[in-house]
Amino acid sequence: MSRLALALPETVEGTDTNGFKWEVRRKPFAWERPLRKRDLEELGDAAPAGPILGAMVADLNDKRGLIGSNPEIFFTIPHVASYPAVLVLIEKVSLDQLNEVLTDAWLCRAPKRLAAQFLARN
Repeated sequence: MSRLALALPETVEGTDTNGFKWEVRRKPFAWERPLRKRDLEELGDAAPAGPILGAMVADLNDKRGLIGSNPEIFFTIPHVASYPAVLVLIEKVSLDQLNEVLTDAWLCRAPKRLAAQFLARN
């Protein structure tokens, strides 16, 4: 995960209380997001196990689309339900899917000029 995120232009890896996070020009686009006690209580038996990544998405429609297309990989919790970010089960996501999620998250947060330069090269 770290290798994929750091391959994106001007990405910086840092840490916070949850673990690693990745930023472009001080704007976080992906982060480790373990479920908290309250999350587990709210999700009950539906609470997934394993490491989780939070990743920015363009908008709530993109979020709903990801969750609807692959609910075994992508999900949300009440705490971030109205926020343009999706949670990803790391153990179930393919490397290609993870790369796409990280790239899309980076594009959501990168300055327009930097994003345009990246897209022109790829």
